[in-house]
Amino acid sequence: RYARDAFEGLRLMDALIGVKRGVPGAKLPELKQRRVRATASAQVDEQPVEGNVRSDVATDNPIPTPPFFGTRVVKGIQLKEYAGWLDETALFRGQWGLTKELIDTEGRPRLRGWLDHLQREGLLEAAVVHGYFPCVSKSDDLIILDEHGNERTRFTFPRQAHGRRLCLADFFRSEESGETDVVGLQVVTVGSRIGDATADLFEADAYRDYLELHGLSVQLAEALAEYWHARVRAEWGIAGADPDSLDGMFRTAYQGCRYSLGYPACPDLEDRAKIADLLEPERIGVHLSEEFQLHPEQSTDAIVVHHPEASYFNAGGAR
Repeated sequence: RYARDAFEGLRLMDALIGVKRGVPGAKLPELKQRRVRATASAQVDEQPVEGNVRSDVATDNPIPTPPFFGTRVVKGIQLKEYAGWLDETALFRGQWGLTKELIDTEGRPRLRGWLDHLQREGLLEAAVVHGYFPCVSKSDDLIILDEHGNERTRFTFPRQAHGRRLCLADFFRSEESGETDVVGLQVVTVGSRIGDATADLFEADAYRDYLELHGLSVQLAEALAEYWHARVRAEWGIAGADPDSLDGMFRTAYQGCRYSLGYPACPDLEDRAKIADLLEPERIGVHLSEEFQLHPEQSTDAIVVHHPEASYFNAGGAR
């Protein structure tokens, strides 16, 4: 029998133990017939483009003026400020593994209970370090500049081998244009206390509570990141394109995009060291491991782009 996630695994083990102990009514789920889907050999008609061919991304979009250049630290962000950005679908269905039928009867009451617990115990320490930096692009590179226009560091991103040939660097003015663009960088965290609390639950073999709190802590970090990205759009003066509904926000139906390291458009986790050098996230208690992982785990980083055509795309198969 196969469990799709940790919560289904718990239910399966509960049923197994019930059967072994002879609990009345306990039974394992019915076995399912394994089906192997017949697949035809994939045929690729389009051949990869040779050479460094840039995408068709517009180069005449307005460049917003940031409120400052450099970095700022914001601590003590209250839960009420970012709780509204919590993606409940990702939490209930993705993290907690609940069916639609259980969301209202089980999911929402559990969520309210956990949020009350987090506030009552003071387990949240939401903080942000963010900044705006002058930049230009060159081929597949995004070059961060200092106040004198000299190169400070650069990021190299993969380019699609097919289709539009998108590369994250294309969303910024080229070095040859003579214009200077702007990029946002941010690191957010909900602190280490909530991670310590989840570890305590795991040590106590309270696996269901552990999985619920861990899933919630990860989604709260994402909610904080979404909330701060909205702040950045407002400071750039491009928030007028924001959708009215939260669902539209989660579908990124706004101008610009927030790219976290490790995703297909910017897969190189070692670039986190460059972001850490620019933002100094240790000022909010976030540190980078030797494996380029953020600690505490309930933290995210991002490159924030203002270009109207910026969206999530897969650069897999890049040269």
